[in-house]
Amino acid sequence: MSDSDDDLDLRSLDDDELVKQMQDDLYDGLKEEVEEGVNILLERGWQPYRVLTEALVEGMRIVGIDFRDGILFVPEVLLSANSMKGGMAILRPLLAETGAPKVGKMVIGTVKGDIHDIGKNLVAMMMEGAGFEVINIGINNSVEAYLEALEEHKPDILGMSALLTTTMPYMKVVIEELKSKGIRDDYIVLVGGAPLNEAFAEAIGADAYCRDAAVAVETAKELIARKHNLLGASAAG
Repeated sequence: MSDSDDDLDLRSLDDDELVKQMQDDLYDGLKEEVEEGVNILLERGWQPYRVLTEALVEGMRIVGIDFRDGILFVPEVLLSANSMKGGMAILRPLLAETGAPKVGKMVIGTVKGDIHDIGKNLVAMMMEGAGFEVINIGINNSVEAYLEALEEHKPDILGMSALLTTTMPYMKVVIEELKSKGIRDDYIVLVGGAPLNEAFAEAIGADAYCRDAAVAVETAKELIARKHNLLGASAAG
């Protein structure tokens, strides 16, 4: 980093330049700069939702594309996501006050017997970066833990992660339990993790397999839109 970069005064930038700079800072994982940018835009009268979508979500979208294309790798994306988190911490209470629209809500957790965290956390951060409300219930989740979270948070999406071939089958246990309770169709079920594939997801009755965090975001948006369209059609019919 050169001295001239260090001396960059974010306040000297106009709105468009600042948003562009914030996207670059997000990409580079510069949390404090992103937080400063968020505060400056709010001081300038930007609505929290506009800051979220134009600066942060758009920045994370670029990160997601480069992650998908192999230009960025997990450590760099985690830094970007952490910067996003810093910005979100400022915006979240303001968004709640203004009743800003959410793309959707997701409960995500790693299944019972599995304590792998990074992939799931990355998905959670990228989903939040795309405007979803995310409830991350951590690792080693039993059927009961998933059901409790679904009951409490009433999400659109249930995300399950497994990194071991031995814990993968537990996803089917959860889905079967949802079926037996008659609530399977209330949720979009997304599954992911290194040993999984599309055939496995189909076999256990999940809605989709997500290869990585970028795919998870795209898939979630697509399935939410489809669900809304179907609901709209049935309401109109």
